[in-house]
Amino acid sequence: MRLLSRLRAGLVALFAVASLGLASTAAMADSGTVSITIIKGGFFVGASGGSGTLNFHGRSYALDIGGISAGLVFGAAKAYLSGTVSRINSPGDVSGVYAAVGAGAAGVTGPGAIVLKNEKGALLELHGQQEGLMVNADLSGMAISLK
Repeated sequence: MRLLSRLRAGLVALFAVASLGLASTAAMADSGTVSITIIKGGFFVGASGGSGTLNFHGRSYALDIGGISAGLVFGAAKAYLSGTVSRINSPGDVSGVYAAVGAGAAGVTGPGAIVLKNEKGALLELHGQQEGLMVNADLSGMAISLK
């Protein structure tokens, strides 16, 4: 009985220490600014590509952007977007495939605004304008990589 009690107390303490380590990593996460240009086009199957810049800790990093979408996709558009990326510890944390945050119309939070998150936890909040007409101009599935 005593052994089980000590084992349980040890496991609780280990879990608490591990949780503090994860919380401190998130608390130390930083943010930067992003500006990107994306060209999207398609007819049932769509593709997108573009480039951009990440500004993080006083340095600029070139970005490559790409993606493929399927379903009701029709038209062509060019979007100029800028905003912030948060919850990153290094420029490499920006790399990844992004998905819309929350429910609703692809994470749209206002006129020309969208919130996306990648598998590393980086949160991308973008706003801007679009030229052209695109049915399903959703940016979910967009992949960003450092050049």
